[in-house]
Amino acid sequence: MSCDFQALANAGVQKLMPYQPGKPVEELERELGISESIKLASNENPLGPSPRAIQALGSLLDQLAQYPDGNGFALRNRLAEKLGVEAECITLGNGSNDVLELIARAYLAPGRSAVFSAHAFAVYPLAVQAVGAEARVAAAHAPDHAMPWGHDLAAMADQVTATTRVIFVANPNNPTGTWVDGQSLHDFIAAQPADTLVVVDEAYCEYVEEPDYPDATRWLAEFPNLIVTRTFSKIHGLAGLRIGYAVSHPQVADILNRVRQPFNTNALAQAAALEALDDDAHVRQSVQVNREGLQQLGQAFDERGLGYIPSVGNFICVDVGGEAEPVYQALLHQGVIVRPVGGYGLPRHLRVTVGRAHENRRFIDALDQVLKR
Repeated sequence: MSCDFQALANAGVQKLMPYQPGKPVEELERELGISESIKLASNENPLGPSPRAIQALGSLLDQLAQYPDGNGFALRNRLAEKLGVEAECITLGNGSNDVLELIARAYLAPGRSAVFSAHAFAVYPLAVQAVGAEARVAAAHAPDHAMPWGHDLAAMADQVTATTRVIFVANPNNPTGTWVDGQSLHDFIAAQPADTLVVVDEAYCEYVEEPDYPDATRWLAEFPNLIVTRTFSKIHGLAGLRIGYAVSHPQVADILNRVRQPFNTNALAQAAALEALDDDAHVRQSVQVNREGLQQLGQAFDERGLGYIPSVGNFICVDVGGEAEPVYQALLHQGVIVRPVGGYGLPRHLRVTVGRAHENRRFIDALDQVLKR
Protein backbone atom coordinates (compact mmCIF):
# COMPACT_ATOMS: atom_id res chain seq x y z
CA MET A 1 0.00 0.00 0.00
CA SER A 2 1.40 3.36 -1.02
CA CYS A 3 0.94 6.62 0.83
CA ASP A 4 1.58 10.26 -0.08
CA PHE A 5 3.71 11.22 2.89
CA GLN A 6 4.18 14.74 1.62
CA ALA A 7 0.43 15.27 1.80
CA LEU A 8 0.51 14.14 5.44
CA ALA A 9 2.90 16.92 6.41
CA ASN A 10 1.73 20.18 7.94
CA ALA A 11 0.41 22.61 5.33
CA GLY A 12 3.22 25.10 5.84
CA VAL A 13 5.89 22.42 5.58
CA GLN A 14 4.51 20.95 2.35
CA LYS A 15 5.51 24.02 0.32
CA LEU A 16 8.72 24.73 2.22
CA MET A 17 11.92 24.98 0.20
CA PRO A 18 14.97 24.02 2.30
CA TYR A 19 17.58 26.64 3.13
CA GLN A 20 20.46 26.43 0.66
CA PRO A 21 23.82 26.86 2.38
CA GLY A 22 26.99 28.02 0.64
CA LYS A 23 28.62 25.33 -1.47
CA PRO A 24 31.34 23.47 0.48
CA VAL A 25 34.88 23.49 -0.94
CA GLU A 26 35.03 19.70 -0.80
CA GLU A 27 31.87 19.35 -2.86
CA LEU A 28 33.09 21.77 -5.53
CA GLU A 29 36.47 20.10 -5.88
CA ARG A 30 34.88 16.66 -6.02
CA GLU A 31 32.45 17.75 -8.75
CA LEU A 32 34.94 19.62 -10.93
CA GLY A 33 38.14 17.73 -10.18
CA ILE A 34 39.95 20.88 -9.11
CA SER A 35 41.97 21.85 -6.04
CA GLU A 36 43.05 24.90 -4.03
CA SER A 37 39.58 26.43 -4.15
CA ILE A 38 38.49 29.20 -1.82
CA LYS A 39 35.11 29.81 -0.22
CA LEU A 40 33.79 33.35 0.18
CA ALA A 41 30.15 32.35 0.40
CA SER A 42 29.01 31.90 4.00
CA ASN A 43 30.23 34.99 5.87
CA GLU A 44 32.76 33.02 7.90
CA ASN A 45 35.66 34.67 9.71
CA PRO A 46 38.80 34.19 7.56
CA LEU A 47 40.95 34.30 10.72
CA GLY A 48 39.13 31.32 12.18
CA PRO A 49 38.38 30.89 15.89
CA SER A 50 40.09 32.53 18.81
CA PRO A 51 43.24 30.63 19.86
CA ARG A 52 41.74 30.55 23.34
CA ALA A 53 38.66 28.80 21.99
CA ILE A 54 40.78 26.19 20.21
CA GLN A 55 42.71 25.52 23.40
CA ALA A 56 39.46 25.07 25.32
CA LEU A 57 38.32 22.41 22.85
CA GLY A 58 41.41 20.30 23.45
CA SER A 59 40.80 20.19 27.17
CA LEU A 60 37.36 18.58 26.70
CA LEU A 61 38.11 15.77 24.30
CA ASP A 62 38.26 13.15 27.04
CA GLN A 63 34.79 14.17 28.28
CA LEU A 64 32.81 13.58 25.09
CA ALA A 65 30.97 10.58 26.54
CA GLN A 66 29.19 12.93 28.96
CA TYR A 67 26.18 15.09 28.18
CA PRO A 68 26.78 18.84 28.17
CA ASP A 69 25.29 21.19 30.73
CA GLY A 70 21.77 21.40 29.37
CA ASN A 71 21.27 24.86 30.87
CA GLY A 72 24.65 26.24 29.78
CA PHE A 73 25.20 27.69 33.26
CA ALA A 74 28.72 29.06 32.80
CA LEU A 75 28.13 30.60 29.37
CA ARG A 76 24.75 32.06 30.26
CA ASN A 77 26.15 33.68 33.38
CA ARG A 78 29.18 35.08 31.55
CA LEU A 79 26.95 36.48 28.81
CA ALA A 80 24.66 38.01 31.43
CA GLU A 81 27.61 39.63 33.18
CA LYS A 82 29.00 41.01 29.93
CA LEU A 83 25.64 42.36 28.78
CA GLY A 84 24.48 43.68 32.13
CA VAL A 85 21.37 41.50 32.35
CA GLU A 86 20.21 38.59 34.50
CA ALA A 87 21.08 35.05 33.43
CA GLU A 88 17.35 34.36 33.26
CA CYS A 89 17.26 36.64 30.20
CA ILE A 90 19.52 34.36 28.13
CA THR A 91 18.47 31.54 25.81
CA LEU A 92 21.24 29.53 24.17
CA GLY A 93 20.76 28.12 20.71
CA ASN A 94 22.38 25.87 18.14
CA GLY A 95 23.46 29.02 16.35
CA SER A 96 21.23 32.09 16.38
CA ASN A 97 19.29 30.36 13.58
CA ASP A 98 18.04 27.91 16.23
CA VAL A 99 16.84 30.76 18.42
CA LEU A 100 14.94 32.35 15.52
CA GLU A 101 13.19 29.02 14.99
CA LEU A 102 12.35 28.82 18.71
CA ILE A 103 10.74 32.25 18.57
CA ALA A 104 8.58 31.19 15.63
CA ARG A 105 7.57 27.93 17.30
CA ALA A 106 6.71 29.65 20.57
CA TYR A 107 4.84 32.71 19.32
CA LEU A 108 3.58 32.05 15.80
CA ALA A 109 0.82 29.75 14.53
CA PRO A 110 -1.99 29.69 11.97
CA GLY A 111 -4.01 32.87 12.35
CA ARG A 112 -0.98 34.85 13.49
CA SER A 113 1.45 36.85 11.35
CA ALA A 114 5.06 37.97 11.29
CA VAL A 115 6.53 41.02 9.57
CA PHE A 116 9.94 41.30 7.94
CA SER A 117 11.52 43.19 5.07
CA ALA A 118 12.08 42.13 1.51
CA HIS A 119 15.70 41.03 0.93
CA ALA A 120 16.01 40.01 4.60
CA PHE A 121 17.59 36.85 6.03
CA ALA A 122 16.13 33.72 4.40
CA VAL A 123 15.41 31.99 7.70
CA TYR A 124 12.60 34.42 8.60
CA PRO A 125 10.18 33.28 5.88
CA LEU A 126 11.18 29.64 6.39
CA ALA A 127 10.49 29.76 10.14
CA VAL A 128 7.19 31.58 9.65
CA GLN A 129 5.92 29.28 6.93
CA ALA A 130 6.90 26.11 8.81
CA VAL A 131 4.53 26.94 11.68
CA GLY A 132 1.69 27.96 9.38
CA ALA A 133 1.74 31.67 10.19
CA GLU A 134 1.27 34.47 7.68
CA ALA A 135 4.36 36.26 6.38
CA ARG A 136 3.81 39.97 5.79
CA VAL A 137 6.73 41.24 3.72
CA ALA A 138 7.43 44.98 3.65
CA ALA A 139 8.94 46.66 0.62
CA ALA A 140 12.57 47.61 1.11
CA HIS A 141 14.24 50.93 0.35
CA ALA A 142 14.73 51.75 -3.32
CA PRO A 143 18.07 51.02 -5.02
CA ASP A 144 18.94 54.74 -5.04
CA HIS A 145 18.31 55.16 -1.29
CA ALA A 146 21.21 55.76 1.12
CA MET A 147 20.52 52.20 2.35
CA PRO A 148 19.74 50.52 -0.99
CA TRP A 149 17.49 47.48 -0.61
CA GLY A 150 17.67 47.97 3.18
CA HIS A 151 14.90 47.90 5.78
CA ASP A 152 12.24 50.58 5.39
CA LEU A 153 10.92 50.78 8.96
CA ALA A 154 7.90 52.87 7.94
CA ALA A 155 6.90 50.24 5.39
CA MET A 156 7.39 47.54 8.00
CA ALA A 157 5.20 49.40 10.50
CA ASP A 158 2.46 49.58 7.87
CA GLN A 159 2.45 45.78 7.65
CA VAL A 160 1.74 45.30 11.37
CA THR A 161 -1.84 44.21 12.08
CA ALA A 162 -3.81 42.89 15.04
CA THR A 163 -2.57 39.38 14.17
CA THR A 164 1.12 40.29 14.18
CA ARG A 165 3.06 38.66 17.00
CA VAL A 166 6.64 38.87 15.72
CA ILE A 167 8.62 41.45 13.74
CA PHE A 168 12.09 40.49 12.48
CA VAL A 169 14.63 43.30 12.04
CA ALA A 170 18.11 42.28 10.85
CA ASN A 171 20.64 44.91 11.91
CA PRO A 172 22.81 44.80 9.92
CA ASN A 173 20.89 42.88 7.30
CA ASN A 174 22.09 39.82 5.46
CA PRO A 175 22.55 39.82 2.45
CA THR A 176 22.49 43.58 1.83
CA GLY A 177 24.84 44.68 4.64
CA THR A 178 22.61 47.70 5.29
CA TRP A 179 21.78 48.89 8.79
CA VAL A 180 19.32 50.94 10.85
CA ASP A 181 20.49 53.80 13.07
CA GLY A 182 19.76 53.89 16.78
CA GLN A 183 17.13 56.63 16.92
CA SER A 184 15.13 55.18 14.05
CA LEU A 185 15.17 51.68 15.50
CA HIS A 186 14.34 52.91 19.01
CA ASP A 187 11.35 54.88 17.72
CA PHE A 188 10.18 51.91 15.67
CA ILE A 189 10.23 49.54 18.65
CA ALA A 190 8.52 52.10 20.87
CA ALA A 191 5.64 52.39 18.39
CA GLN A 192 4.85 48.66 18.33
CA PRO A 193 2.04 47.05 20.35
CA ALA A 194 3.06 45.52 23.67
CA ASP A 195 1.93 42.08 22.50
CA THR A 196 4.13 42.16 19.38
CA LEU A 197 7.66 40.86 19.83
CA VAL A 198 10.37 42.78 17.98
CA VAL A 199 13.32 40.52 17.19
CA VAL A 200 16.49 42.47 16.45
CA ASP A 201 18.92 40.08 14.76
CA GLU A 202 22.45 41.30 15.50
CA ALA A 203 24.43 38.40 14.03
CA TYR A 204 27.00 40.81 12.52
CA CYS A 205 26.93 43.54 15.16
CA GLU A 206 30.57 43.21 16.22
CA TYR A 207 31.75 44.22 12.75
CA VAL A 208 29.84 47.52 12.66
CA GLU A 209 31.88 50.67 13.29
CA GLU A 210 29.25 53.29 12.47
CA PRO A 211 28.81 55.76 15.37
CA ASP A 212 24.99 55.69 15.15
CA TYR A 213 24.73 51.90 15.17
CA PRO A 214 22.79 50.79 18.28
CA ASP A 215 23.40 47.98 20.76
CA ALA A 216 19.77 46.92 21.15
CA THR A 217 20.49 44.94 24.32
CA ARG A 218 20.68 48.28 26.15
CA TRP A 219 16.93 48.74 25.57
CA LEU A 220 15.76 45.48 27.13
CA ALA A 221 14.62 47.12 30.37
CA GLU A 222 12.67 49.71 28.40
CA PHE A 223 11.00 47.30 25.97
CA PRO A 224 9.77 44.01 27.48
CA ASN A 225 8.70 42.89 23.98
CA LEU A 226 12.26 43.13 22.59
CA ILE A 227 14.38 40.08 21.75
CA VAL A 228 17.99 40.47 20.60
CA THR A 229 19.68 37.53 18.87
CA ARG A 230 23.41 37.08 18.34
CA THR A 231 25.81 34.38 17.23
CA PHE A 232 29.32 33.07 17.76
CA SER A 233 29.44 31.93 14.12
CA LYS A 234 30.63 35.17 12.59
CA ILE A 235 33.24 37.33 14.29
CA HIS A 236 34.10 34.63 16.82
CA GLY A 237 34.72 32.08 14.05
CA LEU A 238 32.76 29.22 15.62
CA ALA A 239 30.34 28.48 12.77
CA GLY A 240 31.26 24.79 12.79
CA LEU A 241 30.26 24.43 16.44
CA ARG A 242 26.84 26.08 16.04
CA ILE A 243 26.20 28.31 19.01
CA GLY A 244 24.26 31.54 19.46
CA TYR A 245 21.87 33.14 21.91
CA ALA A 246 18.92 35.41 22.52
CA VAL A 247 18.55 38.10 25.19
CA SER A 248 15.02 38.97 26.24
CA HIS A 249 12.59 39.58 29.08
CA PRO A 250 12.83 36.66 31.55
CA GLN A 251 9.26 35.55 30.77
CA VAL A 252 10.07 35.37 27.07
CA ALA A 253 13.31 33.50 27.78
CA ASP A 254 11.39 31.06 29.96
CA ILE A 255 9.04 30.28 27.08
CA LEU A 256 11.92 29.87 24.61
CA ASN A 257 13.74 27.57 27.02
CA ARG A 258 10.61 25.42 27.28
CA VAL A 259 10.49 24.70 23.55
CA ARG A 260 14.20 24.31 22.84
CA GLN A 261 15.59 20.80 22.56
CA PRO A 262 17.41 19.35 25.58
CA PHE A 263 21.18 19.73 25.14
CA ASN A 264 20.69 21.91 22.05
CA THR A 265 24.20 23.33 22.56
CA ASN A 266 27.06 20.89 22.97
CA ALA A 267 29.88 20.95 25.50
CA LEU A 268 32.56 21.89 22.98
CA ALA A 269 30.53 24.81 21.68
CA GLN A 270 29.81 26.12 25.16
CA ALA A 271 33.45 25.92 26.22
CA ALA A 272 34.76 27.53 23.04
CA ALA A 273 32.17 30.32 23.18
CA LEU A 274 33.06 31.05 26.80
CA GLU A 275 36.69 31.65 25.85
CA ALA A 276 35.91 33.46 22.59
CA LEU A 277 33.67 35.88 24.44
CA ASP A 278 36.63 37.31 26.33
CA ASP A 279 39.23 37.31 23.55
CA ASP A 280 38.97 41.00 22.71
CA ALA A 281 42.24 40.94 20.78
CA HIS A 282 40.90 38.39 18.33
CA VAL A 283 37.73 40.45 17.84
CA ARG A 284 39.74 43.62 17.20
CA GLN A 285 41.96 41.85 14.67
CA SER A 286 38.91 40.40 12.93
CA VAL A 287 37.33 43.87 12.68
CA GLN A 288 40.53 45.30 11.22
CA VAL A 289 40.89 42.55 8.61
CA ASN A 290 37.24 43.05 7.67
CA ARG A 291 37.57 46.84 7.42
CA GLU A 292 40.59 46.51 5.12
CA GLY A 293 38.86 43.80 3.07
CA LEU A 294 35.73 45.88 2.51
CA GLN A 295 37.93 48.75 1.34
CA GLN A 296 39.89 46.43 -0.97
CA LEU A 297 36.76 44.99 -2.56
CA GLY A 298 34.95 48.33 -2.79
CA GLN A 299 37.93 49.93 -4.49
CA ALA A 300 38.15 47.06 -6.97
CA PHE A 301 34.46 47.39 -7.81
CA ASP A 302 34.81 51.16 -8.25
CA GLU A 303 37.76 50.70 -10.60
CA ARG A 304 35.72 48.29 -12.71
CA GLY A 305 32.56 50.36 -12.72
CA LEU A 306 30.60 47.69 -10.86
CA GLY A 307 27.82 48.80 -8.54
CA TYR A 308 27.64 47.40 -5.03
CA ILE A 309 25.64 47.80 -1.84
CA PRO A 310 27.64 49.62 0.87
CA SER A 311 28.01 47.11 3.69
CA VAL A 312 28.85 47.21 7.39
CA GLY A 313 28.94 43.41 7.70
CA ASN A 314 31.67 40.96 6.75
CA PHE A 315 30.32 40.59 3.22
CA ILE A 316 29.41 42.79 0.29
CA CYS A 317 26.93 42.44 -2.59
CA VAL A 318 28.23 43.38 -6.03
CA ASP A 319 26.09 44.00 -9.13
CA VAL A 320 27.78 42.07 -11.95
CA GLY A 321 25.92 43.97 -14.67
CA GLY A 322 23.47 41.24 -15.62
CA GLU A 323 22.14 37.92 -14.39
CA ALA A 324 24.48 36.80 -11.61
CA GLU A 325 23.86 33.05 -11.78
CA PRO A 326 26.04 32.44 -14.88
CA VAL A 327 28.82 34.51 -13.30
CA TYR A 328 28.55 32.46 -10.12
CA GLN A 329 28.79 29.23 -12.08
CA ALA A 330 31.81 30.48 -14.03
CA LEU A 331 33.54 31.51 -10.81
CA LEU A 332 33.09 27.97 -9.50
CA HIS A 333 35.20 26.73 -12.42
CA GLN A 334 37.84 29.23 -11.32
CA GLY A 335 37.81 27.63 -7.87
CA VAL A 336 36.08 30.58 -6.20
CA ILE A 337 32.83 30.05 -4.30
CA VAL A 338 30.65 33.10 -3.63
CA ARG A 339 26.89 33.34 -3.09
CA PRO A 340 24.22 34.20 -5.67
CA VAL A 341 21.34 36.04 -4.02
CA GLY A 342 18.62 35.77 -6.62
CA GLY A 343 16.55 33.97 -4.01
CA TYR A 344 16.64 37.17 -1.97
CA GLY A 345 15.24 39.16 -4.88
CA LEU A 346 18.64 40.41 -6.05
CA PRO A 347 19.26 38.45 -9.27
CA ARG A 348 22.05 40.72 -10.53
CA HIS A 349 24.11 40.52 -7.33
CA LEU A 350 26.67 38.17 -5.85
CA ARG A 351 27.33 38.25 -2.12
CA VAL A 352 31.04 37.99 -1.39
CA THR A 353 32.36 37.24 2.08
CA VAL A 354 35.33 39.38 3.05
CA GLY A 355 38.41 37.16 3.19
CA ARG A 356 42.08 37.78 3.76
CA ALA A 357 43.74 40.14 1.32
CA HIS A 358 45.06 37.33 -0.93
CA GLU A 359 41.63 35.65 -1.01
CA ASN A 360 39.94 38.91 -1.96
CA ARG A 361 42.52 39.37 -4.72
CA ARG A 362 41.91 35.82 -5.92
CA PHE A 363 38.19 36.59 -6.23
CA ILE A 364 38.82 39.90 -8.04
CA ASP A 365 41.16 38.25 -10.53
CA ALA A 366 38.69 35.43 -11.14
CA LEU A 367 35.86 37.91 -11.61
CA ASP A 368 37.96 39.78 -14.17
CA GLN A 369 38.48 36.56 -16.11
CA VAL A 370 34.79 35.69 -16.02
CA LEU A 371 33.48 39.11 -17.01
CA LYS A 372 35.89 39.32 -19.98
CA ARG A 373 34.21 36.33 -21.64
